[in-house]
Amino acid sequence: MIIGGGFAGISLAKKLKDLDVQLVLIDKHNYHTFQPLLYQVSTSGLEPDSIAYPLREVLKKLKNFHFRWAVVENIDPKEQIIATSIRSLSYDYLVMATGTKTNFYGNQNIEKYAMPMKNVPQALNIRSLMLQNFEKADDCEDVEERQALLNFCIIGAGPTGVELAGAFSELKNHVFPKDYRHLNVSEMQIHLFEGSPRVLSSMSETASKKATQFLRELGVTIHLSTIVKDYNGDVMTLKNRETVRTRNFIWTAGVTGAAIEDFANDKLVERLNRYKVNRFSQVKDYENIFAIGDIAYMQTDDYPQGHPQVAQPAIQQGGHLAKNFKHIIAGKAMKPFKYRDKGTMATVGRNKAVVELKSAKFGGFFAWFIWMFVHLMALVGFRNRVIVFFNWAYNYINFDKAARLIVRPFKVKE
Repeated sequence: MIIGGGFAGISLAKKLKDLDVQLVLIDKHNYHTFQPLLYQVSTSGLEPDSIAYPLREVLKKLKNFHFRWAVVENIDPKEQIIATSIRSLSYDYLVMATGTKTNFYGNQNIEKYAMPMKNVPQALNIRSLMLQNFEKADDCEDVEERQALLNFCIIGAGPTGVELAGAFSELKNHVFPKDYRHLNVSEMQIHLFEGSPRVLSSMSETASKKATQFLRELGVTIHLSTIVKDYNGDVMTLKNRETVRTRNFIWTAGVTGAAIEDFANDKLVERLNRYKVNRFSQVKDYENIFAIGDIAYMQTDDYPQGHPQVAQPAIQQGGHLAKNFKHIIAGKAMKPFKYRDKGTMATVGRNKAVVELKSAKFGGFFAWFIWMFVHLMALVGFRNRVIVFFNWAYNYINFDKAARLIVRPFKVKE
């Protein structure tokens, strides 16, 4: 039984295809989402079906595979039963690959009014709100109200925040001036707020400086060592009590583990909400319950604070656990997991990216090309790769982003 169809769950399931086992995958969505490209859905670069793929299609080659579209409500490890929104299911081995959810750090106002971006519906909400606010601004005579509609505030300068800021800048510089010819698009302001002293704090200072340079070239205003304390849907308040009016408040400032409620709370790492696991991915005190990917907190000498919550550790842990299941079935001892760091990368915009490999750190066009190639090849499904490639080629040649559709208007909370 696998809970979660993200990178970790899919990686594990695919590697189990040659085993004589019954596999049940549970997820609250019936599709796998390629989260690294969610920001392109938010900024009209791609349609959502370009980065999502049906889970049944992904795993159709598995002989004894079952998918259940459901929400897991509780786990009874003693009886080995999972209670879901559709019915209870039993298991022999359970793997939790539930990933992360947005962390609002207990701020209820920000949780209510902010625009997070962790899944496809949320990305579409951001796209709709952005376009709705531009339509309103095009017909707005109140200067202060128009500025609030055109003021984009992104909270968190990790890879997601940096990529969003760069994508919004490209819309401002190349797309919106043609769409809104009677609107002074230069009034659109893009602000990136970060609590730490630099952007991309998880990467090297070299990459951080390069990304900062790229963002400023694109016209992004960067606010470092700046803490956002509150937002009421119209006014953002900083820790120094300064206020900023904005109708576009996007929260990318952190994540927390999406643990199953009421299950093994003493097995969770406080604050991070991740399950403590050993080097075999077994949850503390359980031999037949495993956790992999972002939800797993595996301490090693190289990673005393757990592995980074990105795709590669999840993919590698899924593949490694599949090998260990083969060892279990064959009556052999399991082998401990060791993460192979393949590097990190982030794109800032057209011809602008930073890449860090073990032996090299570089930025610019070549880094951008590598970023595109890696993400294109990592997409699930040949169809999606073809569609994304042609979209990127079209956007590059025409300085355009074609998915500027308000298909499902976003209802602003009051």
